[in-house]
Amino acid sequence: MLLEGKKLLITGVLDPRSIAFSAARVAQEQGAEVVLTGFGRGRRLTERAAGRLDPRPDVLELDVTQPEHIAAVAADLQARWGRLDGLLHAIGFAPASCLDGGFLTASWEEVSTALHVSTYSYTALAAGLRDLLAVGPGAVVGLDFDAQVAWPGYDWMGVAKAGLEAANRSLARDLGPLGVRANLVAAGPLHTMAARSIGTIGAFEHMWNERAPLGWDTRDPEPVGRTVCALLSDWTPAVTGEVVHVDGGVHAMGGPVAPIADPASPASSEG
Repeated sequence: MLLEGKKLLITGVLDPRSIAFSAARVAQEQGAEVVLTGFGRGRRLTERAAGRLDPRPDVLELDVTQPEHIAAVAADLQARWGRLDGLLHAIGFAPASCLDGGFLTASWEEVSTALHVSTYSYTALAAGLRDLLAVGPGAVVGLDFDAQVAWPGYDWMGVAKAGLEAANRSLARDLGPLGVRANLVAAGPLHTMAARSIGTIGAFEHMWNERAPLGWDTRDPEPVGRTVCALLSDWTPAVTGEVVHVDGGVHAMGGPVAPIADPASPASSEG
């Protein structure tokens, strides 16, 4: 199996529709042992989702903005496993004022929250678990949304994701000598709890329906979860600093994809 014997920490599981949940489920199917994280009131959602996995994983308290939480998770994993083969950072948050037209009006306090949770925490968590990741050596994967362009309504979260992509390159540079890989997966729009906080999500879905040459199912996170697991496995030993797009091909398209003519139709016949 792809992840036989691997020890993985997966953050960001809120409900079975989340990418992180799909990654955790696929990882278990592929032989990995998994621990989840949650914090505060949201931890109850993570605990409930954990009950849908087999075997049911433990859930550790982790607020990535609190250094003492990161240290406590590192101590738990050291005692539990003595190593960490893979980490999925599936964490992002921006106050409502930073989205849906708030780019010019959001305060620094609000923007700093978005950057702390969605960008800085990727590096902070990887750095806090660096010694455990180096034992394997392991891999770090984060979740992205293509930051090459300014998406409508995404506003400061788009800036946070652009920062995440830059941080990933630097993390790959600094962890590489330890043998630890760092990559991002840029997913297309999905019906997750996080996506529902963006008022323009319907426009994203319409765009993907028009432009994805492979098609795109906004209710199926498994293609993204599988790619996460591939990057956490030993099958990508020389891939680091990368942004892997799992979006049906939209990132590579310049406009709507023309439908393929039916070879049997008169309009497409020769002569």
